[in-house]
Amino acid sequence: MAPKTEGVYLLTVVSPRKDEGNSPTGIVGRCLARQLLTRGRRVRVIAEPDQCDGWPETVEVVEGSITRPLECGRAFDGVEAVFLAGAHPATVQDALTLARNAAARKIVLLSSHGPEYEEANPPETWFWLAIEKAVEGSGIAWAHIRPSAVMGAVIEGTYPATGSDWPDTVRAGGMVREAFLDQGHYPFIHEEDLAAVAAAALIGDDFTGTVIEAVGPPLSTRSRVRSIAAALGRDIDTVQLAPDESREIWRHLGWPDGAIEVTLYALEEYGARFAELARWTADQRPSVQDITGRSPRTYDDWVIENIDSFR
Repeated sequence: MAPKTEGVYLLTVVSPRKDEGNSPTGIVGRCLARQLLTRGRRVRVIAEPDQCDGWPETVEVVEGSITRPLECGRAFDGVEAVFLAGAHPATVQDALTLARNAAARKIVLLSSHGPEYEEANPPETWFWLAIEKAVEGSGIAWAHIRPSAVMGAVIEGTYPATGSDWPDTVRAGGMVREAFLDQGHYPFIHEEDLAAVAAAALIGDDFTGTVIEAVGPPLSTRSRVRSIAAALGRDIDTVQLAPDESREIWRHLGWPDGAIEVTLYALEEYGARFAELARWTADQRPSVQDITGRSPRTYDDWVIENIDSFR
């Protein structure tokens, strides 16, 4: 009998979403595609129209949306594993049926930390938890990734709101204005590290049936500003705002109220409970370092790689 030909790794990418818990699927997906190609895998992407460009040449890009999977069902042909990002509870079952019919062996879901809070609420209000439960009930081997905020979110324009206007205000006037400037902290992971976690979960079987907490350390707002200033080689002025002032700025930038409130809550909570939450992050197993086999990339690394966004 001839050996089975290795199938396609299917990634799904959606337009930037500002709602709480949404990661930048475009930035993470492109990192993941490059890493899978380096490992000799075939990569196909279902991408919403504004996300169809900027992929490595050998990636097959199918224009469509994972929120309407039946419209791009042929993208599932020959699929071995799926990195499911940007799915919606109302249509995720259609995507899972397509994956099952294609005999996909694994679904790796890009989730969020929403399920931790949704579980106490009625099932009809679930979003992230509904998607996780659907994947778990699909009959396909699965792993969930619950990441902290992604450093590249500020470039793609996805959650969280903190820092979202810094490229504009630093370029325009060398200034950062934000609430909880002194005490605020927020956890971030580099998109390359998140993609490396996803690649490990897709290719290997060590994490099948598990929830991976792909979390980075809580970073102070001040330290993030200092990183940008150091990479620019000049000072950045700062202005401490009241929470209502940040709310007004973020609403003007199109942030929904839910994302604003979660961002403000997390900035304050991580600052007030820094030692406890930093320890929780450090205690997660497997850690990002355990999975990737190297030290996580730092915010300094990320800023240097993306400093043109602030020039």
